[in-house]
Amino acid sequence: MNRRLESTEKSLEPRSNRLLTSLPAVLAMVMREQLATFFGKPDGRRVVLVGIGSLIRRDDAVGLHLLDLLEGKLSSDVLLLKTETVPESYTGAIREFKPTHVLLIDAAHFNGKPGEGRIIPTEMIANTTVSTHSLPLNIFTDYIRRSICSNVALLWIQGVDIGMGEGLTVEVERGAEALFIILRDLLN
Repeated sequence: MNRRLESTEKSLEPRSNRLLTSLPAVLAMVMREQLATFFGKPDGRRVVLVGIGSLIRRDDAVGLHLLDLLEGKLSSDVLLLKTETVPESYTGAIREFKPTHVLLIDAAHFNGKPGEGRIIPTEMIANTTVSTHSLPLNIFTDYIRRSICSNVALLWIQGVDIGMGEGLTVEVERGAEALFIILRDLLN
């Protein structure tokens, strides 16, 4: 590893730890526990993380941004798929990877704190429209669960602004960075 990259990673670590503690401690602990329960033990585990969202709708891109943060930081037993607004177009890649777990990451409005993450069982999203993509997620998750992998969940991240524009709001950026730490630690 070159010195500049090593220095950059070292300088980010203290900031990352501060970001994790900037989320309310209880929410961070609950999120870590929920994700640890969902992923289970690492033996034989193969995980697909599906980032969903629109790059031109501000906080809607949080799932894609979180995968950008995780790029190159996880083992080969984790597949990162940045699907933007068409996750259904990636079912072949998901099937080919032969996952034991699939986690879809998307912005949503669930009356949480800005940047807060919540694990939502797929059974709880029937007939709900919570994001900006066209195919309802309940149809997509049901297909994945029935034909590829039974361990499917959603990680919703509370957005602030999904209007036209680029870049995340500060609160959602902080939430994504805190979730990056949790996922990086759990999936390595």
